[in-house]
Amino acid sequence: MADYIILLDALDVSLRLGIHPHEVEPQRVLIDVTMTVRYPAAIDADRIEAVLDYDYVRSGIVALADVRRFALQETLCEAIANLCFTDRRVVEVKVRTMKADVYPDARIGCEIVRRR
Repeated sequence: MADYIILLDALDVSLRLGIHPHEVEPQRVLIDVTMTVRYPAAIDADRIEAVLDYDYVRSGIVALADVRRFALQETLCEAIANLCFTDRRVVEVKVRTMKADVYPDARIGCEIVRRR
């Protein structure tokens, strides 16, 4: 077995997230995803077909942002983790979301780790 860590770092999306009246409009959210991907052996073929194509994670998150409103960062993180687990080779995922512009002096976020 060979484990690889795949990172999606600081994806900057605009989505409807929050419970407050001023959060009705989409806001900037930074999203980090760390996936542990397990293969039967170390990758020796330099072909995308041999590995997890992380485009599905990025495009899936963008699609979520376009079609769904989230009240809580916790449920957003869970939805992203579930998206990652659609590839059976993903054995662990860490998802971190940060509302970028809520406070003038800080960001506010949530982080989860899920394992199969």
